[in-house]
Amino acid sequence: MASTVTDNRDKSRLEIHEDGHLAELVYRIRAGRLVLVHTEVPDALGGRGLGGELVRAAIDKAARDGMTIVPLCPFARGWLERHPTEAAGVPIDWGASPDG
Repeated sequence: MASTVTDNRDKSRLEIHEDGHLAELVYRIRAGRLVLVHTEVPDALGGRGLGGELVRAAIDKAARDGMTIVPLCPFARGWLERHPTEAAGVPIDWGASPDG
């Protein structure tokens, strides 16, 4: 069963609230780019695939708003590399290094 992902635009993050915990993917929007900054899933929510659900929500947001994804977050970058068909619908700027 998929979790509900909400877009907290005031805090620039995609969120999943479950069992009193918050899983989040922090993003920034810059010149038509959705920059994925940091993904955090508390240990209490680990192993449920919530990080992937957050990245899927980022793909949907980028597609809906006509943005290019810039995966600075190592988790998001790795997920996108492992799921190329799911990410095929949006342009991705792979040139940005997660190390700076």
